Amino acid sequence: MEDVREAVTALKKGKIILYPTDTIYGIGCDATNYDAVEELYKIKERDPAKSLIILVDSFDMLDRYIEEVPEMAWQVLKLNKKPLTIIYDRPKAVAENLIATDNTLAIRVTNDPVCRALIRGLRKPIVSTSANLSGEKTPVGFIDISEELKSRIDHILDLPLAKTNVPPSSIIKISNDGTMKILRK
Repeated sequence: MEDVREAVTALKKGKIILYPTDTIYGIGCDATNYDAVEELYKIKERDPAKSLIILVDSFDMLDRYIEEVPEMAWQVLKLNKKPLTIIYDRPKAVAENLIATDNTLAIRVTNDPVCRALIRGLRKPIVSTSANLSGEKTPVGFIDISEELKSRIDHILDLPLAKTNVPPSSIIKISNDGTMKILRK
């Protein structure tokens, strides 16, 4: 798809993109590019102390960005059928400004075809945060994304969501010490 190739080119240049995810429309960038992540925080008017999530396209890619994926996380991932974001201890090889103060990172393994094509084209994970300014309502559809936000984005991938009315991903924290905490069902 030419649209996806253009978005990948933008990502490789450190640009911010707007794109459909497995849940909602998101804005994102190369998760290994510190300056791009900084720009994303500015565009979204988000407090840099509030963590962002990243998307990976496979279990293999997940393993490359977390020092040690807990066994419990592997079990949950293999059984899971819905979008699930897991917060892991000790991330590695991502932009430092993505890592929370407690040295954790939220990652979702996505099955969405557009997201996977973007990640595979970039050969790196991508940041994914809702396509709205901080504090504003999360847009349900492309038409709900504010013109102000769109005007700040370098590249807009105006493709439909693979599935509509999908709730936000569940979020759980699985620590290396074996504790698990559900943050959003």
